[in-house]
Amino acid sequence: MADRAALEDLVRVQGERVRGLKQQKASAEQIEEEVAKLLKLKAQLGPDEGKPKFVLKTPKETLTGKYGEDSKLIYDLKDQGGELLSLRYDLTVPFARYLAMNKLTNIKRYHIAKVYRRDNPAMTRGRYREFYQCDFDIAGQFDPMLPDAECLKIMCEILSSLQIGDFLVKVNDRRILDGMFAICGVPDSKFRTICSSVDKLDKVSWEEVKNEMVGEKGLAPEVADRIGDYVQQHGGVSLVEQLLQDPKLSQNKQALEGLGDLKLLFEYLTLFGIADKISFDLSLARGLDYYTGVIYEAVLLQPPARAGEEPLGVGSVAAGGRYDGLVGMFDPKGRKVPCVGLSIGVERIFSIVEQRLEALEEKVRTTETQVLVASAQKKLLEERLKLISELWDAGIKAELLYKKNPKLLNQLQYCEETGIPLVAIIGEQELKDGVIKLRSVASREEVDVRREDLVEEIKRRTSQPLCIC
Repeated sequence: MADRAALEDLVRVQGERVRGLKQQKASAEQIEEEVAKLLKLKAQLGPDEGKPKFVLKTPKETLTGKYGEDSKLIYDLKDQGGELLSLRYDLTVPFARYLAMNKLTNIKRYHIAKVYRRDNPAMTRGRYREFYQCDFDIAGQFDPMLPDAECLKIMCEILSSLQIGDFLVKVNDRRILDGMFAICGVPDSKFRTICSSVDKLDKVSWEEVKNEMVGEKGLAPEVADRIGDYVQQHGGVSLVEQLLQDPKLSQNKQALEGLGDLKLLFEYLTLFGIADKISFDLSLARGLDYYTGVIYEAVLLQPPARAGEEPLGVGSVAAGGRYDGLVGMFDPKGRKVPCVGLSIGVERIFSIVEQRLEALEEKVRTTETQVLVASAQKKLLEERLKLISELWDAGIKAELLYKKNPKLLNQLQYCEETGIPLVAIIGEQELKDGVIKLRSVASREEVDVRREDLVEEIKRRTSQPLCIC
């Protein structure tokens, strides 16, 4: 056994050397030489008899046991052989599986893709069975709270740039929750189910949550009351410091670790200039079972309401947290890779924007096109094609209607419907004068621009970043 263990260590070291050479883009000859050494060592190791083989697949077994009570929302399927399969519930579990399959221990990435929930759709709240999520994750062993702070900074930047209204990011830590449940007297077997109840406090009152804990989940009323004393508190770093002095909570090792990390996190968030957007909220629980540390969720403080617009009830628009144990669930040797990330609810963001524009009777801009090349008279298709080619070559996002002789009114209406801000109009007089008539769709103001200056004028007028709101 000792000889085998020594060989396994040599294989591991040689494997890391090969991977290092590949990352450094070493010469093919050098990589081949080291790969040959690795294969020789593996040959000496021989077959790994007696050990269970761990086969990574994409069936339901990959997803179950990671989402807590939300597991009921997983879409279950069966293939032709009767094997249980599922549509992916989120992008986090597949990401962790990918890290384990490819033995990656350090990566930063974003991912936009569809996920599926067997849920009751609520279109006005941006709740669908099939929808897009945008995830950002940092995997690797780093000093505490630095990647976590960066994730929160990114979340705040995204939500601020979308201009969907004021928002607040609630933060908590699963270790603090578990420590709190322990000192309050919650049995270990009920931690996760009680956690799911607490997570509903943003939607229902404490009394309703308490009734669920006691009536449906069998928790003692006095234990529920002790939980209530904690989970109804929220604040900033001062609350963290207050709880660090709590005579009971400060004696729990898990809670103390979580509070220490949150204090450090607030220091970094202050340096990033976003501490005013963050609230330490003890009711935030995030029902997914794979979270192990800091958790966070962004909610709209005030709906983006203006006069005559009804309030929007779309719930959270972004969330995330730390999941240090998830990769290890997929690794045959249980090797862990610390990870932290966030997820943006794309459809929920769109619901807010669409309802806001609808209430304001504004058109939704459905294109990034900067200018439409139009003609004021017939028989000017060749001139339109020449001009649009010039604009394309200059990097201008331009288009034209696919008709030889479109009516000017139809061309202007198309711009209004799709949100194209400018129209470059060619007419017989403009061709004689060497100018292009540039029309602002919003103001209907028209100016003559010399043809050689048109590109710069379009760039000047459309230099503001595209805003979907």
